[in-house]
Parts: sequence; structure tokens; C-alpha cells
Amino acid sequence: MRVGVDTGGTFTDFVYEAREGLQIFKLASTPADPSRAITEGLRRVSLATGSKIEEIEVVHGTTVGTNALLERRGARTALVTTAGFEDVLEIGRQARPRLYDLDAVRPAPLVPVELRFGVRERVAASGEVVAELDEESLPRLLRKLKRAHVESVAVSLLFSFLHPEHERKIALALKALNVPLSISHIILPEYREYERASTVVINAYLQPLMGKYLGRLQSEAPKLLRVMQSSVGSISASVAAEEPVRTILSGPAGGVVGALHVTRRAGFENIITFDMGGTSTDVALVTRDGMRMTREAVVAGMPVAVSIMDIHTVGAGGGSIARVDEGGSLRVGPESAGADPGPACYGRSLLPTVTDAHLVLNHFGGRGLLGGEFQLDESRAREALKILSEAMGDAARRKVSIREAAEGVVRVVRVQMERALRTISIERGFDPREFALVPFGGAGGLHAVELARSLRIPKVVAPEMAGALSAMGALAADVVKDWSRTVMLEASGESDREVERAFREMERESRGALSREGFSEKEQRHERLLAVRYKGQSFELEIKWSPRVNVARSFHRAHNARYGYAQAENVVEIVSARLRSAGLVKKPLTRAEAKGRARKASPSGYASVYFSSRRAERACVYNRDELSPGARLESPCIITEYSATTLVPAGATATVDPQGNIIIEP
Repeated sequence: MRVGVDTGGTFTDFVYEAREGLQIFKLASTPADPSRAITEGLRRVSLATGSKIEEIEVVHGTTVGTNALLERRGARTALVTTAGFEDVLEIGRQARPRLYDLDAVRPAPLVPVELRFGVRERVAASGEVVAELDEESLPRLLRKLKRAHVESVAVSLLFSFLHPEHERKIALALKALNVPLSISHIILPEYREYERASTVVINAYLQPLMGKYLGRLQSEAPKLLRVMQSSVGSISASVAAEEPVRTILSGPAGGVVGALHVTRRAGFENIITFDMGGTSTDVALVTRDGMRMTREAVVAGMPVAVSIMDIHTVGAGGGSIARVDEGGSLRVGPESAGADPGPACYGRSLLPTVTDAHLVLNHFGGRGLLGGEFQLDESRAREALKILSEAMGDAARRKVSIREAAEGVVRVVRVQMERALRTISIERGFDPREFALVPFGGAGGLHAVELARSLRIPKVVAPEMAGALSAMGALAADVVKDWSRTVMLEASGESDREVERAFREMERESRGALSREGFSEKEQRHERLLAVRYKGQSFELEIKWSPRVNVARSFHRAHNARYGYAQAENVVEIVSARLRSAGLVKKPLTRAEAKGRARKASPSGYASVYFSSRRAERACVYNRDELSPGARLESPCIITEYSATTLVPAGATATVDPQGNIIIEP
């Protein structure tokens, strides 16, 4: 028995395979301890299937590490580095994140100045030892760390990826502390001392928290536990506890995998994923070559240089709170009502949220959430929106109705999401007209068609079980391991031999690691990548590599595609060899392809709904479970299902494809 679990700000989603096919359900999240909701859900799966909890394999998308980093709730962490480089986290890079902001304030380093310690040693950029490690100072360092009561230690020496021996000796000496150690030549054996130190410090900062959380989950639930990592693959719980920096985007990663799993079967190659949950919206772009990855991510103002999917997040979700700011403007988010107390319509607050606005505009067709299991309090939502409308009226010096306030909330949050979609498409050099938009999360379908119209995206693919697609993606995710090695070689025939040697060594390690996790040679896939630049450039582009590839020629093409020009006369330099290895897992069963003649679907009811006009429109309400392949839907309409709601305004066409996806042409 395999179960996919995704912990969100409002609900925790569960997907599992049964004789009847994929089954899903949602439970309210327990933010104080996310493992409580997971344990309760696994008991429910156990009762439904007759499986013992200890025999269930769980693949888990978690936001524990992300939230701890954003809220600065990590461990008391120390940094040990080469003497003279103690302030590397403070100095950072010359680049300013907001060029014209004269009052920009950089986030404080995770390690305060009193917990940064330098040791005497020096390795040159060539790997040559300039000064041996002062081993006599290590007992003194150990005493200082004990007196400081540190809970975790990051060790990041200059050029340690070329000569790791000094870091090994320091790690051996600090074992007596009995706290987690994050060692840079293990976590990230690549150059750039600032990014490497930042990544290793983040790892150390999260280690105790993630270790306790995963340990608690394993003590109450299955021993077969995997965690989604930021590079859209899963890793074992033990690796996630040791290297939590790889799980920073664990939650959103499952959704991207789920969207790929669904759309590839439906024949779509270029997609933009749009995941709107209770707290935030995550958007990503996928081409026919696969998910776009980056090693230049910035999370909570700090660089993270491990492999992470190129995703953009905005604080705009169903639980985002609306308010009028000091200047009289309507703001929505990033503060969220979350699961507790939740939106006003949940019955425990008077916080006006995006969900309340949709309810007032009747975008749920009077059906509630979770197939009617979760009833919404419309009178309380109207009361919350009334308070907001009065504040808006005071600012505008005119009367603002509850409906106008609700429409304003929806429009404002939609602008934020449109900006996010532009960031990952147009600003990356991609034309959204060449992509399909894939909405999921509980609220994605409420905004997708209007967003597609704004960006002239030709098709919206609304998958089944959209509200639990992240949990389904966790089930579909392969076990992925990323390896890297800095080589610093000019691209030439001679360098090919060095590169091949580096890849063979990494593949030998990777094959062994995947074999120990139960994957045979036939169940493994290895992708070779090179980080390449023009000599003297600050950043690299990643290209696929095989012995038959002309590195320089491939790089010129990639550079021209990304920046609009190439410099054929410049020397091309290979910075790092990177290996992405996958243990291929059995994919979850989805609805078998079913043919159906085009015919008009029968609505289960009708509702008076406000779309983008000032007057209510009569809309069909369809129950998704009753729609068969080939069905044509009349617009405007509302499509309801257990985990999500989809709005189709007038003028759009909607049909059901052979896989059960609803294809909407805006």
C-alpha cells in the first residue's frame, strides 16, 4: 500500500490506490504539529483498506522546513569556516535584489556574528594546500561551541570541494558535541564560497527541526517514509533529515510532478502549472524538455545552490486576508487565515478572505466544499465582507456594496497571480500563447480561465482530483539523487576525457546508492549535465552532455536562446559536471482512456453567479463525477468535485477528453 500525502496551509491531502482506483480525501491541517493530521489520515487509510499502518509506504510533501525558514524558527546554528571568511554570510554578493530601493534592508544572517568561528587553514583555487589545518586549535573550538550551547553546526571551508580532508578532520573533532553537523563537501561540493556557505548553513539551521519531525512521524506511522525534494523527486526520510535543504520546496514539487503525469498522457508538452491552495499560489513552467531547474534560487532572501525547480510563489491563496491599507488601497495577502481559524465562512473568525469573496459571489454553486462534507457559513462570510466594504467605502468616500467588495478581492488576487505567471513565462523569454495552463489546488480552477484570457493562453487543462494533485504527484515521483563535481575545464576534446571520468565516478556512487534502496540497474535512469559559461562570466547555463555532444556549439545555442546572442570567439568553460539519477517507481493508476462521442452534458442544477459583470448570470452546475469522455459543457458553468471547483465563464468552451481532463478554450 502506497499513500501520497501533501500538507497544505488549510488541508492535508491523501491519495492512495485501492481496487476501485485512486482514492482521495482531505483532513484539516494541524499547523502546530503537521504529523497529527498525517497520522489520523493513515489510520483512515488503514481502516478503509485493511492494511497495517506499519506496512504502508508514504511519500510526503512537507512545508515544515519552508515555514521554519520563513518564520526563522530553526536551530541555534554555528558556522565554522576558514579564518578571515567568518563574515561571508554578511558580505554576500555585490548584486542588489532591489536596485532602486534606497531603504532596502537585507535579512539578517541565520548565524549571528558571535557564533561564526574561523580556523587556520587555506586551500588554493587549484586544490593545493597553502596552509595546513591547525589541528591543535580544534579542542579549543569544541569548548567554545559547547559554551555557546549550539544546536547545530555548519562547516564550510574555502575550496573544500577540491581538498575535503580539512573538513573531515573538523567533523571528526566536533562529533563530541552530539549535535547535527552539515559539511559543505558533502552537501554541495561546488565553488562559490558565499552560495555554498549559505546553503550549508540553511541545512544546519533546519536539521534538528526536520530530524525531530520526521522521527516523530516515523514513530507513529510507517517505517517506509519518503519525502519530496525541491528537484521534483523523492528521497528517503533519513536523507531528508540529514539534508533538509533539499526539501525547501517539497510541497509544490509534488504538484508539478502530478501535472506532468496527467498532461503528458493527454498529449500536452508545454505547460504552465498553476497551484492555488489555501495560503499561497505556486507557478512553474515545463517545456517538452522537462521541468526547468535552477541552482540560483533565493528563499527568504538567502541563496540556495542545490538543484531546485524554477518556481515562483506569491502569498495569494484561498485563505489570504483582505484589508484596506493606510493609503486606502485594497490589499489581499500575504497574511493568511490558514486552517485555524480559517476564512470567515469556516465559522471561527470574521477575517475576510478570498474564499469568502467567492462564496458571496456564489462561485461554489451552493455546494460547499469536499463534496458537501464541509459546509460553508455564507452569512458569516457576508458579515466579514460587510466590514471590509465599509472600510473600502470610507477610503473611497462612497458606499461600497458587499458584492463590490467581493469582486474587488477577487480582482486584486487575480492581478497578483497574473504577475506570477508573467514572471515565469514572459520574463524568462517564453510566449504563454505556446503553452497550456494546468490549474490545481483547491482554488486553482476558480481563476484559471480568466487568467488564461489575460495572457492569451489558448487552453486550460483541468485535471481530475485537482485539489489533491500534489499528493498524487508524490506517488508518481521517482526517487531522485543529485550529484555534482566542480571541474573548471576549457571545452575541448581533451576536456571530454576528464568530464567522462568525473561522470563515471559519480555514476558508480549513484548506482550503489539506488541499489541499496532496492532499484535494479533496469529501474535506474542517469542524466548527465554540464554547467557551462563563457570564461569570465559570473553564472552558467546547464546543457545535456554525452560523448557525442560538442560542448562549445551546444552552449552557443543555449546562450543565444536565453540571452538573444552568442559570442562564438569567446572561450567556453565547463564549470561543473552534474549527474541527476532516478530510481523509477511504479506510477499510480489513472483513469483508462475512454472514447466518447461529442454530446451535450446534463447539468445537475443551476445557480445565479457573479462572474466579471455587474449582474448575476444563470450558470449550469455540473457534478464532475457524472461527466463522461466526449461531453460538451454549456457555459457559463460551475464544475464541482470533491477536492476543487472550476469556473467556466460565458464565451469559453469546455469538453471532457479521453483521460477525464476538462479541456477549456477561454
